[in-house]
Amino acid sequence: FHIKILLVLLIIISSCSSNKVVNNHGTSFIDVKSKDLLIDKSNKNDIYELLGPPSIKSVFDNNTWIYIERKKESTSIFKLGKKKLKKNNVLVVEIDKKGLLKKKTFYDLNNMNDLDFDKNLTQSGYEKNSYVYSVLTSLRQKINSPIKRKKSAN
Repeated sequence: FHIKILLVLLIIISSCSSNKVVNNHGTSFIDVKSKDLLIDKSNKNDIYELLGPPSIKSVFDNNTWIYIERKKESTSIFKLGKKKLKKNNVLVVEIDKKGLLKKKTFYDLNNMNDLDFDKNLTQSGYEKNSYVYSVLTSLRQKINSPIKRKKSAN
């Protein structure tokens, strides 16, 4: 009986692949491709041909294109499918009115910021001594009171 369990475990473990699963998202190799873009020389068509359509166009200015490249890789089998961020590249391309590249900014993992969220809680719009609080409390008591009467009548 133990041999069967051991054999099943061996088959399950051996079927697990040791190859790491890699998930790519966005435009590949933007760090390398962006070096071919020349300020005041490359135009919209050159950018589009080299990088393809942008991941995002700026909401405020259609002449700002944003390209994103993200690569996640699975970690060891013992970490239960957790993935490690290997690449997180962002290229911001600004195009002038003539259609020429006027500015390019590249961000990678080293430029990422860890944001700390504010721990303060939003205060409610009323205090326990306010008029609104007393109205809501009395309304809740009136709604719940018939239920109490029915329970006590039984």
